[in-house]
Amino acid sequence: MEYVYAALLLHKLQKEINEENVSSLVKASGTEVNQSQVKALVAALADVNIDEAIKAAPAAVAAPAPQAEAGAEEKKDDKKEKKEAGKSEEEAMEGLSSLFG
Repeated sequence: MEYVYAALLLHKLQKEINEENVSSLVKASGTEVNQSQVKALVAALADVNIDEAIKAAPAAVAAPAPQAEAGAEEKKDDKKEKKEAGKSEEEAMEGLSSLFG
């Protein structure tokens, strides 16, 4: 994540996003630099218009909210299933006890 932040900072400062600049910023933050991650980031950002990506970001941020609601519904469904599964286990135990009882 620190590599992405470094690239965003370089973009904000209108500096070139290259391996040397990203590495320098990450190193200055006190983090050990992984050159393969730096190279991958610089290569991935080569054809990206960062200004357009930033403008599109609020739409992407708003998307997780409905998923969170769906997650809450799934949790309710999971609880119902566990209750039903618990009844099945109880019924199975009753059946076993009748065999041995």
